[in-house]
Amino acid sequence: MAEPLPIGVLGLGRMGQIHARHLAALPEARLVAVASRRPEIAHEIASQYNARPYVHYDDFFADRELRAVVIASATHEHAAHIKAAATAGMAIFCEKPIALRLEDTDEVLRAVTRAGVLLQVGFMRRFDPAFVEAKRRIESGDIGHPLTFKAVSRDPQLPTAEAEESLVRGNLFIDLGVHDFDMARWLMGQEICQVQAVGGALVYRRLAETGGVDNGLINMVFADGSLGSVELSRNAAYGYDVRTEVLGSEGALIIGNLQQTPLSVLTRAGVTHDVFPWFPERFAEAYLAEIKHFVRCVQAGEFPTPNGDDDRAALQIALAATESLKKGEPVNIAAV
Repeated sequence: MAEPLPIGVLGLGRMGQIHARHLAALPEARLVAVASRRPEIAHEIASQYNARPYVHYDDFFADRELRAVVIASATHEHAAHIKAAATAGMAIFCEKPIALRLEDTDEVLRAVTRAGVLLQVGFMRRFDPAFVEAKRRIESGDIGHPLTFKAVSRDPQLPTAEAEESLVRGNLFIDLGVHDFDMARWLMGQEICQVQAVGGALVYRRLAETGGVDNGLINMVFADGSLGSVELSRNAAYGYDVRTEVLGSEGALIIGNLQQTPLSVLTRAGVTHDVFPWFPERFAEAYLAEIKHFVRCVQAGEFPTPNGDDDRAALQIALAATESLKKGEPVNIAAV
């Protein structure tokens, strides 16, 4: 048995705390350091898991015991933190996306290559049991040749002023859509060559001030002529809703459903059931599985997936969709 991997978590928001909890429970890993610019959070999480707390990120990267890092900081900081980790010789797991521009992504990937370190990106759906089984079924030929891909990703309604402000700063296609674009490439087994997007600020009207949208539809054409579509929304007031369908020449696969608990209540008033409230509950198994995969790859010296190239491909599709929305016409991915 290999020695437990000394690893740290940088950024202790919701995702950072999920990763810290999983790493602290993994026999293959040893959570030795955590970092947050909020001192109270850094010390609270460090105390909970008997780890070293850091408030200054430079001090975190200077920790000589660390062999690997999970980066869950703010999106706009990912690029700088990956480069710092690579310079320090650490294996890197980073939440998506690596950066918000292709130029910055390419610069980061060059830095990772020069340092010779491992990089995995947090496309957790590749580790969700339902998506994993769907991939196996497609590769086994159970549904013949994949012809169409359809995905729905709807976040719950976010009514608070703080949440709305975050949407004004965000990009629906990058923040939310990259997961579906990654699934489209992964499940269909080929690249997307063209997209056409429409969208609108249908509920959060302030998004229109910056050209943002809270609902969007993206049609896609794959390299072999197969077709795809993605629906994105910030307005699923009923709960978190992620579903995907792949139609093949010999059958189809439907992945995901609304119910969190496999229980329906039937009364005179009708039929009711619960739903997934948010992504931590829907993808709980996937978040644990992706971190296990990363740790084991680092210990074995194997390159993990999804990697930086997968992140770049998904970002390029999202940027093409954004450009299509602005231009009102189809955009070829290669032109972005």
